[in-house]
Amino acid sequence: MRFLPRLVISAALGIATFLSWRLLLWSPATGQGGDLAPRAAEGFTLTLDTFIHVQQLRKKRLRAFCSRSGKVTMLPRSREERARLLSSLRVSSKLDLLYCQVPSTGVEEWQQFLEKLEKENVTLPVPLPYPWRHTPETQLSEFNLTEIEAMLGSYTKVLFARDPFQRLISTFMQGIGSSPSFSSFVQDVLDSGQHSASVAWKPLVSLCHPCLIQYDYVVMFGFLRQELGHLLQRAGLPVDSFLPEFTDTQVRWTYSWLSEQMFRELSLQQKKQLSHFYRWDLAAFPFSSSFLSDLLSTPETW
Repeated sequence: MRFLPRLVISAALGIATFLSWRLLLWSPATGQGGDLAPRAAEGFTLTLDTFIHVQQLRKKRLRAFCSRSGKVTMLPRSREERARLLSSLRVSSKLDLLYCQVPSTGVEEWQQFLEKLEKENVTLPVPLPYPWRHTPETQLSEFNLTEIEAMLGSYTKVLFARDPFQRLISTFMQGIGSSPSFSSFVQDVLDSGQHSASVAWKPLVSLCHPCLIQYDYVVMFGFLRQELGHLLQRAGLPVDSFLPEFTDTQVRWTYSWLSEQMFRELSLQQKKQLSHFYRWDLAAFPFSSSFLSDLLSTPETW
């Protein structure tokens, strides 16, 4: 019986996804349903100029966040410490790309796309001015300190960001853990603590270290295909014949609806504790519409 609530939520998610597509197809451009639904119905296109401007704003916010104390800004000299710190960082030395691997942010489809590019023997139009041993996509920590510093200084670095509360919902829906309800799952997350948290729900800042890694692009869930299209063009990589249809746009409205329903299941204490748990993510990234943002107080150092 413990999985019955998850099955009910899965069914609701499917129904809501279907209804969201009906809404996008039939609602007039001026209809209700949030500012994203009319844009989707009108075939909203993100221009290159808008993309560049949005990236500047996101990185400006990150710089302001990193100007506070208590953030990781230096690479450890110890190989063991680097392996722990950089465990979520992946690189493609063939494509000169580096990204942070965080579950439930769209990174899985991105990885499949990179594998396809590498199999197609795609090469950069302007190769880097030093030789690399081209290896399959691997962890950044597997390279030595000199190579890591060179990659951080020259590779295109990408961070995938998603509302932490929606990440939690996605993790719960995937059946990670044995909690019978969402509120008990959230309690397990809170009880796990910040430092021993699973990668599935650990804060982005703790996994991706945006104050150490100067990311070139912060890509938001819900707009992956359009944002990655511009990113790849600027990196000199092919787009049209390779870029897949990311599923994030199909569930964007659904997760907005689902977040509201599942937020109601939590006690006020759990809501406040979750907001504190993800306080750095909420301060570092533009999750203004997150249900946790209203409960956010001034971030503290860890």
